[in-house]
Amino acid sequence: RALLVGLQTPEMAAGEGEELLGELHELVENLNIEITNSTFLTLRQPQPKFLTGSGKAAELIALAKAEGADVIVIDSELSPSQQRNWEKESGLAVIDRQEVILEIFADRAQTREAVLQVALARMEYSLPRLTRAWTHLSRQRGKGSMGGEGETQLEQDRRVVRDRIAHLKEELVQVISQRATQRRKRQRTPVPGTAIVGYTNAGKSSLLNKLTGAHVLAVDKLFATLDPTTRQFVLPDGRTLLATDTVGFIRRLPHKLVEAFKATLEEVVVSDFLIHVLDATNPNVAQHHATTLEVLGELGAAAKPTITVFNKTDATEAKTLTRLRAQYPGALFISAHTGAG
Repeated sequence: RALLVGLQTPEMAAGEGEELLGELHELVENLNIEITNSTFLTLRQPQPKFLTGSGKAAELIALAKAEGADVIVIDSELSPSQQRNWEKESGLAVIDRQEVILEIFADRAQTREAVLQVALARMEYSLPRLTRAWTHLSRQRGKGSMGGEGETQLEQDRRVVRDRIAHLKEELVQVISQRATQRRKRQRTPVPGTAIVGYTNAGKSSLLNKLTGAHVLAVDKLFATLDPTTRQFVLPDGRTLLATDTVGFIRRLPHKLVEAFKATLEEVVVSDFLIHVLDATNPNVAQHHATTLEVLGELGAAAKPTITVFNKTDATEAKTLTRLRAQYPGALFISAHTGAG
């Protein structure tokens, strides 16, 4: 049972904190965690101990306990020491947005590459946080130059995690080289390819299924697709095209995951053009458009020819469609669900 805490900071656009809290709500529900309540606060200046002020932290802890929550989820990035301070003060589990997203990715990863990428991101995330697991040993006094048992165990754990990280990186190099070999074989045949990109849950998999007759998992939840899927289909003029479905983007994706998923998103870089799918029903569609372009820029794919497609027109109000058509001249409007457009 979780209490969610949303934050609006000075550098964020007006109302952005509340939008992100709505997104966090959906992310936490994806983990099948019951949400007891959610609260929202404006943060003038981040504080080193708890991120919020001590008084506000005490209020939130009291609220969580009154609601019977066993976890507090904070919609921001907590440093390892802030996380420790929260947990020490509250006696509850305290996690941030990063950890929620990592858990979802761990839950959804299917192929060897995705499983390795997620394991690596989780290990790198947990390394500076290992002290949390060993606080119960910290009361034991040191034995001369040997150090306390807690310290010894902590060092052993750190070594195990570092070894595991090194091992995962080696395995990933092999998997990525295998994928590159497969791609080179595909590129020998002069078949053009497109990558379907966009914010998570915009309908990329549904579009791939509609175009190619594939049966890729397409459900109404964040990050349903974590692995790129490539399918071939024939255009009306008889030419063949390869289409690849990619992982969806999201605001504040943990940086470790952006790094880990560069390989998964390599399909974007090598494709001939992009199909950028947007959810026309979403009130934050302009923000989603900007987020996707930002990630494409990080991948070095910002200059690729792009077809902008607004999906879910069957569920969108007419006045919203009129506004979007004016804002995005040249964009296409479709429904992957009904086949319209």
